[in-house]
Amino acid sequence: MNVVKATRQFEDWLAQRTHLDQKDLRVKHANMKAELFPFLRATYYRWAQIWPQVCPDLAKAPHVLAVGDLHVENFGTWRDIEGRLIWGVNDFDEAWPMAYTIDLVRLAVSAHLAAEAGRLPIKREDICTAMLEGYREGTQAKGCAFVLGEKHQWLRRIAEGELRDPVHFWAKMDALPTLKTACPISAIDALQHLMPAPGIPFRLAHRVAGLGSLGHARYVAIADWHGGRIAREAKALVPSASYWAQSVEVQKSGTRKNEHEGPAEILYQVIVSHAVRCPDPFVQLRGRWITRRLGPHCSRIELASLSAPDTELRLLHAMGWETANIHLGTPSARKLILRHLAKQKGKWLHHAAEAMLQAVRSDWEVWKKKGYI
Repeated sequence: MNVVKATRQFEDWLAQRTHLDQKDLRVKHANMKAELFPFLRATYYRWAQIWPQVCPDLAKAPHVLAVGDLHVENFGTWRDIEGRLIWGVNDFDEAWPMAYTIDLVRLAVSAHLAAEAGRLPIKREDICTAMLEGYREGTQAKGCAFVLGEKHQWLRRIAEGELRDPVHFWAKMDALPTLKTACPISAIDALQHLMPAPGIPFRLAHRVAGLGSLGHARYVAIADWHGGRIAREAKALVPSASYWAQSVEVQKSGTRKNEHEGPAEILYQVIVSHAVRCPDPFVQLRGRWITRRLGPHCSRIELASLSAPDTELRLLHAMGWETANIHLGTPSARKLILRHLAKQKGKWLHHAAEAMLQAVRSDWEVWKKKGYI
């Protein structure tokens, strides 16, 4: 099965589980043709499908509740319950029990692409070394969240450099088109539940964001409250694409089990709750809607802002450590992971990342020629 057929099958599977916005899907398909990094971000379903074939030994490594769709733009900032600025992984749509190695390899591949784009002016081997050192040290230390106060001031400077100016941020929110179609009652209920007080009137808008989930319903409630603006978002979730990939493999094997034998669990809230983390109190799973607060200090750090003079390796080390923070949410795997890491040969992560990058690049070439919009 090539990437075009896989995409059609996956989107058919998605359409049976949630409403898909066809206009947003066309935008997604166009972005997939434009550049390799957006293609990587938009095609986790394909990664989950080919990962066991390209890296069969690593796919058998100790399992954790993994992020799945981990990449260098899957990090951002938020405020914890104390109002402190926190940095870490901020998207868990694809959370699923998998080998811990899948997150490290995918993160390394995305960093390789950032290096190709000139955002991380360091050698590929150094990328993997820094990430792996951070991951190993974080696992050995049993983790520690990144509170950007008296500690990690260098990381705070990177994060605050990306934090959007409030005037500009709210101008972008105001520019979002008002929703002209009916919004599901369950989404409205989820948004109202996250408001700071009952009965606050708000404008419902449509927002186009992300790549992996582009096409899913995404609603934003924008309101004035006590002299300032507030915004809440509700995004439709489905089970991880890893569930789809496993279902396809089961079908290929000819067993009786099929992908429609009941819904798989959405594990977003589970992975957030168990990780070593200062959680965002405004990120909540309500039914099949993941809701969050939107604001200038609750933002994803984009690829364009990753270039940080003299701190690139520290940033990659921190990403490795934060990945360990997530995996430590499966405490029974810690010793197994450390033993597995100790047995790996030198540059194993680099070699695995190169193999997966080649596979992704090959898929991209096929998509550019035969992909649909």
